[in-house]
Amino acid sequence: MTMPYTPLKVYTISGINRLPERQKPEIYSRLIPPAILERFNLKPPFINDQGAPLLELTCSQGSSDVELKLRHMADFPDPVLYGHITDTYTGQVHVLLYILNDPDSPRFDVDRLPDGTPTKFGIYFRNTAAEQAAMQSGLAPGQVRKGLRMLGQAISAFESFVASLGNELFFADPLYYHNAILFERYGFTYERGRKLMDRIQKGFDTGGDLLARLGDSSPFRQPSAARSIRLRSWAIHDDLLGEPFTNVTMYKRIGKSFGTDTSSGCPW
Repeated sequence: MTMPYTPLKVYTISGINRLPERQKPEIYSRLIPPAILERFNLKPPFINDQGAPLLELTCSQGSSDVELKLRHMADFPDPVLYGHITDTYTGQVHVLLYILNDPDSPRFDVDRLPDGTPTKFGIYFRNTAAEQAAMQSGLAPGQVRKGLRMLGQAISAFESFVASLGNELFFADPLYYHNAILFERYGFTYERGRKLMDRIQKGFDTGGDLLARLGDSSPFRQPSAARSIRLRSWAIHDDLLGEPFTNVTMYKRIGKSFGTDTSSGCPW
């Protein structure tokens, strides 16, 4: 399934946000991978049989960012797709957060404490019981559900969207270590943070300082983390570095092939 296409006469997120409200859903829905529409039998105008909206956009005039939430069912607690996208100061597209949730998989409340307080995906607070259960079920840090395994399709949709704005590249912030590794494998390059990634790799090599910090002191720091990108990410999320995993920004040029610029041969 393909989305209807209208050539854009705007070149930034802030420019799109200045358009009439009726035009924005058609434009921003181009960020949705067609594979999601096919899997969940969704199509514009994204309203279910009872008249409830399935697509929610926050993109007010005067703002330079957009939040997109797409649900497969109106009353489902989590969207199958969540995106938060903004402009850089030079007018390039910058992906702050992009999440694909499998609604058929179990949910783990890593995003909130037992009393309902948001954790900001474990950045401000941590629900360690939920995190441990998620880790043992094969999830990575920040995941409340299993992913849809559609990152390649999502990146292709982003490339088409960015190209329609007349740009040749876009930026993304990997929230966690494993995100950065995945982005590498899909053709992203580091704008900043490469030294940190190299330092992490060196730390997990034989004799490295991070390798020496693994052990039984925490369920998130088991020795097996050295051989797994996912478990390394959990250990880093558990403050193995002694500092947060921050200040990493990557970019991808439109048309650059996937599977390049990897820094680690570690299995997932």
